Amino acid sequence: MSNGLFGDTRVPSARFEKGFIKVPAAELQETDDAIHLKLELPGLEAKDLDIQVTEDAVHISGERKSEAKTENNGTTKSEFYYGKFQRVIPLSARIQNTNVIADYKDGILNLTLPKSEQEKNKVVKVNLEQPAA
Repeated sequence: MSNGLFGDTRVPSARFEKGFIKVPAAELQETDDAIHLKLELPGLEAKDLDIQVTEDAVHISGERKSEAKTENNGTTKSEFYYGKFQRVIPLSARIQNTNVIADYKDGILNLTLPKSEQEKNKVVKVNLEQPAA
């Protein structure tokens, strides 16, 4: 399965012989001044996340820990994934990685990645003056 924006969001897993581990879904929006990245990380606490930002990529890793339950008579079937994940998202423009703003609420991580001054100045509007009539 490929979502086109970032390529395949599944990575091979040694844990499952023919299985895949799902990595967090992402949404990317670019404005003139910044890149806004939103990641879906349900069931994780901020302390379980490691976010590193370079000038041209965001590296996110974390771990969803299993809740140990002991049941005497029942069985449990689960599609939840417990374990470590890692994702690298390349950015389309260079950013000021020292000025990143992060917000994590209700399982959604929002990163505001301000573009470097060089990137902001790549496109310059040229005004044509009309001759006076």
